[in-house]
Amino acid sequence: MIGRAATAQDDIVGDGTNGNVLFIGELMRQAERYLAEGVHPRIIVDGIEIAKTETLKFLEDFKIKKDEITKELLMEVANKSLMTKVHPNIANPLTEIVVDAVQAITQVDKPIDLHMIEIMHIMHKMSTESKLIKGLVLDHGARNDDGPIDMKNCYILCLNVSLEYEKTEVHSGFFWSNSDQREKLIASERSFTDEKVQQIIDFKKKLCDGTDKNFIVVNQKGIDPPSLEMFTRAGIVGIRRAKKRNYERIPLACGGRALNSTDDLNEADLGYAGHVWDMQLGDDKWTFIEEVKHTGSVTILIKGPNDYSIA
Repeated sequence: MIGRAATAQDDIVGDGTNGNVLFIGELMRQAERYLAEGVHPRIIVDGIEIAKTETLKFLEDFKIKKDEITKELLMEVANKSLMTKVHPNIANPLTEIVVDAVQAITQVDKPIDLHMIEIMHIMHKMSTESKLIKGLVLDHGARNDDGPIDMKNCYILCLNVSLEYEKTEVHSGFFWSNSDQREKLIASERSFTDEKVQQIIDFKKKLCDGTDKNFIVVNQKGIDPPSLEMFTRAGIVGIRRAKKRNYERIPLACGGRALNSTDDLNEADLGYAGHVWDMQLGDDKWTFIEEVKHTGSVTILIKGPNDYSIA
C-alpha cells in the first residue's frame, strides 16, 4: 500500500515520495495504538476520511493562485525540489538548466515530450560543470582522420543509406578466368556505392562552393573507408552508425528531414547548425551540435569526476 501511494505521488507530482512514506507510516502507527485500545478499524478509517476532507478544504483556502506561470516561479519550484536531493552547489546551477531545457522544448498547444531532453553523462571535471546544450550531443564522433573538428555554419544531411560495400543477401557465385575480369567485377560492385557518395559530393559542391558553409553527413548505417576518403577529399565530415534516437532528434533540433535515399537532394532536406565540434576523452568521442535553428530537442550534459557524483 505504501509503495502504491509513493508511486502515485511520483507519477502525479514527481516529488515528495519520502514525505508520503513517512506520513503513511505515522498514520499506521497511530492507528495501531487505537486498535490496541479496542477501537474498531471502521471508526479509524472514518476518522481518516474526515481528516482528508478537512485537509483538502484547508489546502484550497491556503493555496496561492498565480495568473501566469513565469520563469521565476518555475525556478522556485525546481529549486525547492532539487534542494531536497543534492547539495546546494549542484542544485543552484541545475535549477536554471532544467527550467531552460523544459522551456526550450515547449510548443504552443502541444503536450511537453520530455524524451526530447536527453541527459548525457560525461565523466570529466567537476559536478558543478554540468550545463545545458541548446542542441545535441552525440555519443560518437566523426570517422575522418583529420583530427578534431570545429566547424561553423554547417549544413547537416541526415541519412539512413548504406555507404559501404556489402555482400549480396542471396547465395550467388561469380567466376572469372583472368585478373582483368576480376577487377571489372570489383569496380562494378563498388560503383553502386561510389555513385551514392558522388551524388552527395556534387550536392555539397553546388551548395557550399564559394561560401563559408560546411557540410556534415550523419548516417545511421555504415560509411566504408573508400567512401570516407572521397568525403574527406571533398571537405565533408562523415559520422556513421548514428544511434536511432539521435537520427530522429537531429531534424527536430536542426530542421530538414531524415532521408532514405540520395536521389533528388535539395536544400530543404538539410538541417543547419551554427557550430559543430567534437571532444575526445580516452577512447570515447562526443560530437556537439550547437546554435541550431529550432530548439525542439536539447541535451543536459551531466559532468562529474566519478559515477557516484554523476548519479
